[in-house]
Amino acid sequence: MKRIALVTGGARGIGYGISQCLAREKLDLAICGVREESAASDALDALRGLGADVLYVQADVSDAAHRVRLIEMVKSRFGRLHVLVNNAGIAPKVRADILQGSEESFERVLKVNLQGPYFLTQAVANWMIALKKAEAAFRACVVNVSSISATVASVNRGEYCVSKAGVAMATQLWAVRLGEFDIPVYEVRPGIVKTDMTAGVEAKYDRLISEGLLVQPRWGMPEDVGKAVAALTRGDFSYSTGQVVMVDGGLSVQRL
Repeated sequence: MKRIALVTGGARGIGYGISQCLAREKLDLAICGVREESAASDALDALRGLGADVLYVQADVSDAAHRVRLIEMVKSRFGRLHVLVNNAGIAPKVRADILQGSEESFERVLKVNLQGPYFLTQAVANWMIALKKAEAAFRACVVNVSSISATVASVNRGEYCVSKAGVAMATQLWAVRLGEFDIPVYEVRPGIVKTDMTAGVEAKYDRLISEGLLVQPRWGMPEDVGKAVAALTRGDFSYSTGQVVMVDGGLSVQRL
């Protein structure tokens, strides 16, 4: 029986890279996103072409009712869930200096990037615990996709940095709480990844990369993150709960 993964925001950007890698690992997929299914059809068809049974649910993880419906639909379709990848996230609509940033933007980013995945993890974790109690051999894990912005300060998008720092702590909290059930929780921390979210600053990062910002002088790609998530979900790091996997081309390495 194939394992099932739920990937939030799994039909575009980094999430799609993760979904592709998990499909190649022979997992079936539940994917949620805020777009209508028709808008994601090309990505979903490509994942099915890799052999995955794919369920798409239009859902906003920041909405409690949407989270309930999402889990209900995954239960109805698959009856089980082995992997949760909290990937869905947004950037501020406007990159504003923290001296001028709005509470509206702060609240929206925190609700999508931190509150939503925190409580989705709560609901999924309780389901995974029940599955584990029913079958001792049941193997599950949770992967949170954060960002180097969890520790690297960007004063023109403070709400994003704060949200990702919160995800880092949430990873540790859930790792501790789920340890007794042998459900590891990990954080994957991408650096500069070429997606639609970074398209607006592509020229800026092209210049910085050419000037030596990264140890590995290239953009990260969604598949780079996907490969890390796939390794975690395979169980390659089963005794490393709570750990952070950096996928940043060496950006975070201190150099003289």
